[in-house]
Amino acid sequence: MDFGLTQSQRALREDVREFVDAEIRPRAIELDRGEEYPGDVLSELGDRGYAGITLPETYGGRGEGLVELAILTEELAAGMMTVASALALNLGVATIIERFGTEAQRERYLPGMARYETVGALGLSEANAGANKLEMETSAERRGDEWVIDGHKQWVTNFERADVVLTYAKTGPDGDAPHNISAFLVPAEAFEVEEVWETLGARNVKSPRVRLDGVRVPDENMVGEEGEGYVQRGEVHTGVNVPARGVGIARAALEDTAAYTSDREQFDRPIGDFQGVRWDVAKMAERADAARLLTLRAADRADRGEDPTREMAMAKVRATEAAVENANDAMQLHGGKGYTTEHHVERYLRDARLLTIAGGPNELHRNNLADAVYAAFE
Repeated sequence: MDFGLTQSQRALREDVREFVDAEIRPRAIELDRGEEYPGDVLSELGDRGYAGITLPETYGGRGEGLVELAILTEELAAGMMTVASALALNLGVATIIERFGTEAQRERYLPGMARYETVGALGLSEANAGANKLEMETSAERRGDEWVIDGHKQWVTNFERADVVLTYAKTGPDGDAPHNISAFLVPAEAFEVEEVWETLGARNVKSPRVRLDGVRVPDENMVGEEGEGYVQRGEVHTGVNVPARGVGIARAALEDTAAYTSDREQFDRPIGDFQGVRWDVAKMAERADAARLLTLRAADRADRGEDPTREMAMAKVRATEAAVENANDAMQLHGGKGYTTEHHVERYLRDARLLTIAGGPNELHRNNLADAVYAAFE
């Protein structure tokens, strides 16, 4: 069993890390403070091919796997979680189009999305459809060669810069669930913004609540089979980006803390010399490494075409909670300075807290993990 990265994967990691150190980390505090969308950073990542890292080269992507996506996402999140989030959400929409869309849809959308010139957002969650998406109320009714969509979506990350929203709506009776939900490509301008929340973290990439009232889209805008949109979504595993974002924050918190405790002196010696501090930092390293290994294992299993349900659930829970725990310890070990916006660690904690909720709450993933464990004994 090989626990090392390939030469090309190491090169990817180093290239992205250099970009983060030069272009993201020096600006992260101000981007967060000013709630400024990192559009220029994302455009540069698109120019480098990273926005389409897993898309086929035919459509302008790099043709890499989910392991490479996890590496990319960790490095970006270590600089600023919202950059990784925006890139991943766009890629997730593009992947659905690539896997289940028509050739005309692929040719129209994917080259631009691979360059982050066309930006995708996801319209899935609703006020009454959070953990259980089958309770969504948004509906689409066929009228001739068009579909009329009514309803709302919330937590639509990337909406403020989106060109198209991959929108899920019921097209069949509840009794047919989960085979009653279809996916549509809806222009962003067809939505009405109802609310833009002020949030604890992820301040510079907003996730508003938006509404569709009698919005008409042509039949050619349906992605995948009618009634199978939600089921087909479960066959795509770009969601590995969520634990990978957790790994990035956990690692950044560790590195900042090790550096700070090496330099900060109290009682005539660096505080990193005190056993209590050293043990805390060691625990942070343990969490970050365990989270990374679980995340890469899940990505590798999916790349091999094997069912990664158990591994994805375990990675999601462990990595996102490692991010919260490491960020919290980092703030404690930075003392009063860690509580100020002059340091990154307070942002790590605010952004990390989102990850235990985003991509499905950790309680749901614990259920999925338990189901997978017990299924092995049936």
